[in-house]
Amino acid sequence: MEAKNTRDGRMWEPEFLTAIDPETCIGCGRCYKVCGRDVMTLKGVNEDGDIVELEDEDDDDFDRKVMAMNDIGACIGCGACARVCPKDCQTHTKASEAEALGV
Repeated sequence: MEAKNTRDGRMWEPEFLTAIDPETCIGCGRCYKVCGRDVMTLKGVNEDGDIVELEDEDDDDFDRKVMAMNDIGACIGCGACARVCPKDCQTHTKASEAEALGV
């Protein structure tokens, strides 16, 4: 995928969300709230440090909760999630680089 023009002719290349660092993420959900495409989901981190599915959001079996990738292919590269993330825990990849990496 190559850079495209915006409506007024400026060049723009989408940067897709390709990863979320579970060590940095605080699970605040701001990114999830601005993304209408289900690219991310909330997961739990158990006492062994494994990222696991949440069966009940109020479950006390988790040390903490983090955002994780859900549907990487649904990302349109708008960057809204990066703008609201207070911890800068996301990795975004330019569309041209994402294709080369296979993500």
